[in-house]
Amino acid sequence: MNSIPIPHPSASLSRDLQSHASSPILVHSLHESRSSVLSLAANEDYIFSGSQNRDISVWDKKTFQLKSILRGHTGSVLCLEYAPKEKWLFSSSGDSTVRVWSTETLQPLYLIYPYMGDGAGDLFSLVWSSALQTIYVGCQNTSLQWYHFQDTVSKTSPSSSFVEGSASGTSTPTATSLRKAHKFFDSYPQYERKPADIYAKNSAGRLPGRGSPDSDRSDVTAPGEYLDIPPSNVIDPAHYGYVYCMAIITEGDRGIHLATGSGDETVKLWSCDTQAPTFVHEFECNHGAVLALVAEGDTIYAGCQDGYVRVFDLETKTLVRTIIVQEGVDIIAMSMLKSDLYTCSADGSVKRWSASFDCTASWQAHQGIVLSSIITKRNGSDDSGFCLISGGNDEYIKVWEVAPPKLRIRLDDDRDINQSDNNSCIGFGTYFDTMVYALSKFVSIPSISSDISHKEDCRQSAIWLKKCLGQLGAHTSLLASEDNNHVVLATFTGSVGDNPKPRILFYGHYDVIPAPSDGWHSDPFTLTGRNGYLYGRGVTDNKGPIIAAACAVADLLSRRALEVDLVFLIEGEEECGSKGFRDIVQKHKAAIGNIDAILVSNSTWIADDRPCITYGLRGVVHCGVTIKNDGPDVHSGIEGGAVAEPMVDMVRLLSTLIDSNRVVQIPGFYEQVRPQTEDEKELYKLLSEVTQKPASLLSSRWREPSLTIHNVEISGPKNSTVIPGTVEAQLSLRIVPDQDLDTIVKSLREHLQTTFDNLHSPNTLQITVNHTADWWLGNLDDHWFKSLESAVREEWGTEPLRIREGGSIPSVPCLEKEFGCHALHLPMGQSSDQAHLPDERISLANLQKGKAVIERFLLKVAYKNSFESTS
Repeated sequence: MNSIPIPHPSASLSRDLQSHASSPILVHSLHESRSSVLSLAANEDYIFSGSQNRDISVWDKKTFQLKSILRGHTGSVLCLEYAPKEKWLFSSSGDSTVRVWSTETLQPLYLIYPYMGDGAGDLFSLVWSSALQTIYVGCQNTSLQWYHFQDTVSKTSPSSSFVEGSASGTSTPTATSLRKAHKFFDSYPQYERKPADIYAKNSAGRLPGRGSPDSDRSDVTAPGEYLDIPPSNVIDPAHYGYVYCMAIITEGDRGIHLATGSGDETVKLWSCDTQAPTFVHEFECNHGAVLALVAEGDTIYAGCQDGYVRVFDLETKTLVRTIIVQEGVDIIAMSMLKSDLYTCSADGSVKRWSASFDCTASWQAHQGIVLSSIITKRNGSDDSGFCLISGGNDEYIKVWEVAPPKLRIRLDDDRDINQSDNNSCIGFGTYFDTMVYALSKFVSIPSISSDISHKEDCRQSAIWLKKCLGQLGAHTSLLASEDNNHVVLATFTGSVGDNPKPRILFYGHYDVIPAPSDGWHSDPFTLTGRNGYLYGRGVTDNKGPIIAAACAVADLLSRRALEVDLVFLIEGEEECGSKGFRDIVQKHKAAIGNIDAILVSNSTWIADDRPCITYGLRGVVHCGVTIKNDGPDVHSGIEGGAVAEPMVDMVRLLSTLIDSNRVVQIPGFYEQVRPQTEDEKELYKLLSEVTQKPASLLSSRWREPSLTIHNVEISGPKNSTVIPGTVEAQLSLRIVPDQDLDTIVKSLREHLQTTFDNLHSPNTLQITVNHTADWWLGNLDDHWFKSLESAVREEWGTEPLRIREGGSIPSVPCLEKEFGCHALHLPMGQSSDQAHLPDERISLANLQKGKAVIERFLLKVAYKNSFESTS
């Protein structure tokens, strides 16, 4: 019988905070007859809409009546940009021209030709800098072009364009100068070797369209002046794709910057303090073409083709967040009102996102694609409120009443409120809410690695985690393996600076053990809060600590305080012995990069009321022993006493492994065990007082080797009358410093084989070493450990206990050897967290303080690095 598949949660970390009253009210609808609304702009009096039918409609803001139509373009009006100080309206088109209109007289002022004319292709984007008196143009041919209006105006003068006796020298258009010569339609036959001009005798063949400004439009008023963008005002290519969108960012003392978004999936930042834009930085979006850009302060929001919004901080040059609007649905336009972001999508929907990246409104704005949007004052006056105007391919312009967000004060532990306000690049919000919300989704995926029926759940868990970490600001990928579950690689990049940053690897695992319903008081795969604890499979081992660490680094990113690179490496088979993990790490070591330290949070405290730091783990050897004969299972009443029974051999063999005092009898087993120091004895004495357990018990659990026989299985029907032909036993060894793993494995094999041979049994012995992991001991004297210990002390207000664990985490010594650095282990949960047991839980306080400890640790490491770099 097939089990019913469990639906996997949405990847979005944005909470749905909508209410019935949250969607904006539709104030008015304007119908753009038989044409899509491609672009919008507005001033105090008018709404301007650029359409596919080549015209610009002018709507009265108060009466919503059509005031005028601006004609001149011969291609779709792709972008509109309003210059409030100059009272100009810029329009760009598929006809490869930019036109400038007076918003007072509604008459054309200038016609600007890009460099290369219509070779520049469609002019997708415009942005105006009043301070620089410059219009920037994003082109289909991947170039970025600009025109300085403060320069001496460059006028084209085809034939006689100056009227004799004109004192001003202003170019006065005549019947023959309404347009510029077209390189194709106004060309001579090739054999005549003459440049194109408007007197070429092939005008009868000219077709109306994007390449011939003003052609076939007898009702068009000629612009006052014709301007050329000179070759010196071109960056070609600016991108390796169409330049779809642009935004101007004024950063106070840091000057004016231009951001450009392109079909090459990048956003580029340019400094505009000189005559020509100078390249500063490139942000990779990796979610399809960047179709929309908005900027608020020094934060850029990039709307991408596949439904993602990337959020970049200009000061630190880092990705700080990703919003999943709707996967696979293009984001065509975006607008901002204070800290509220409005996204307009190809499915006709508009969504509003708060400063904490939660969805506060979502509605169907158009019956088709939303192609454009702007935010403007309702009717020009300061107290009139705001409206969002959207345009779609359903021929409608919609006017929505919107309000700016209310100021939210961020309270986060004892952090200074004013400091948070000044330093945050993404507004107000709390990562504690995000942490619990994300954990609820993470826990809902039953990623049980030991059960083949949950193989797809493990894959979906890896995919979800990749998207989760990506939304929090990481660059993410999946390290795939044919035979094993995916490993999630996510890199949070610290602020860009002159000095190299420390790179810390955070290791964890997203897989969990099974959770039979017996003993649980709530669904193990539904996060449930009771009495200050969160219950669910994996909350303490290891999904909770992973999410806490991710939210810690995301919080630092938002506060511009991340001065290290944190690389998350999260595997999906730790509960099965980390099969294939070493091979994946070695294969993708270049992608992971150089690592200076390893941070792990995959265990619990020794008690419930005292924070700890783990500095040691025992290693492990898992071994299978099989003894069998050549025949089948037989009846004991017939063959008993006549055959050499495999079970008897197994009992005799296992009895030689350990004596009555629990001393392992493998030769040389204890020879390399590191003696206990006086400092350790004092530590165990302290821990004995805390735990109310004998120091000898703690020592035997943590720093002494051991042997365990786990089970014995037999073939056949398993009743008391059958002599089994095959007997299998599973045993394990726990090893400690300074035992050599390979030597111990060899000694175990030799002891089992020699002992069995001495039995002179006709049966056969098979020894299988299923899994090994080396012991690990941290360095208590290096600055990494001291920084972590100090962070725990400051956050919890008490000295943390130094403890060791009797269990093993195979990947920790493996990672140390691969990257040649030390590991640190920060337990986040309490001893009563029930890891691997029913009612697994983690305290909300421990989760929150665990996040804060990681923040403090990263800040301390960064400060030490900065101090060493300057000294």
